[in-house]
Amino acid sequence: MRTSRAALTSTALGLLVAAGAVFTGPLAPDRAAATTQDAPAAAGLPDDTVFLNHPDQVHAWVAANPDDHRRPLVESRIADRPQALWFSNYEPDEVTADVAAVTGAAREAGHVPVLVSYMIPNRDCGGASAGGAPDFPAYLEWTGRFAAGLGDGTSLVVLEPDSLALTTCLDGAGRAERFAALREAADLIHAAAPQARVYFDAGHSGWHAPETIAAVLAEAGVAAHGDGIYSNVSNYHRTADETAFAEDVLNRLGDPELTAVIDTSRNGNGPDGDAWCDPPGRLVGDAPTAATGHDRIDALLWIKRPGELDGCAGPAGQFSPDMAYALAGGGSGG
Repeated sequence: MRTSRAALTSTALGLLVAAGAVFTGPLAPDRAAATTQDAPAAAGLPDDTVFLNHPDQVHAWVAANPDDHRRPLVESRIADRPQALWFSNYEPDEVTADVAAVTGAAREAGHVPVLVSYMIPNRDCGGASAGGAPDFPAYLEWTGRFAAGLGDGTSLVVLEPDSLALTTCLDGAGRAERFAALREAADLIHAAAPQARVYFDAGHSGWHAPETIAAVLAEAGVAAHGDGIYSNVSNYHRTADETAFAEDVLNRLGDPELTAVIDTSRNGNGPDGDAWCDPPGRLVGDAPTAATGHDRIDALLWIKRPGELDGCAGPAGQFSPDMAYALAGGGSGG
């Protein structure tokens, strides 16, 4: 059962942000004892949930290129599908307003936004998507400001892709510090936005064995601080494989309230062996939906935005119309 959903009141959240979000590590025993009154668990998503399709790079490209031969396919198969919004640039003075613009648009449309918090220090172990907040106090301050923009409607928060599946660059102290920060981040989000659903990183079915990542998730405190897990973010494994994997991990965690979401944005052709960085020949996968047919799979989502590069065919996060066209079924692009 989750015991930390109410760990930080909205007043405490404001004080934490105002004070610079001083990082204190794991919950101290007296603080944990004070948070034993559970907030109601968020209900599962109705099958008819509509996810927000908010303007981003692909929409800007479609609007700017009305005569491009690639535009119709990219528009109909990618731009017209709901996709997650990534918050990956360290702009603490702007993040609250940026998040609020997304959640406000969702409330006005009656849709559910999917937001990715991607700001953990030493992100991607210094790889193609290196970056993040400069340190953990700054990370928690940024997260408090991110959370302040979520509002009181339902939202899905994908918390820090690769933060648990990729820890090879961390020593024991660094690992403990990261895991403690993830717990605090989830608490900040829940305190500011009680209807937010926060999902922790489970990698994907081709990375870690279910028992391995389940142990990591348990160590990170997903049952006490999160609503579930996510798999296949920015990867290509087929939906059936990810569903079986996610359900196996959930069963090993032993908390029946935990659920999962799966990234299907680029898994239409499955993986190309172990290739993960802009491999050719991939296709978009199942459209985003909450009607998954599996009680513990909340949704199939497009978390990685098709056409935004992994870092091999160009800078990570840059939109490539050729890649988008290929993923939409247009062959190699061009």
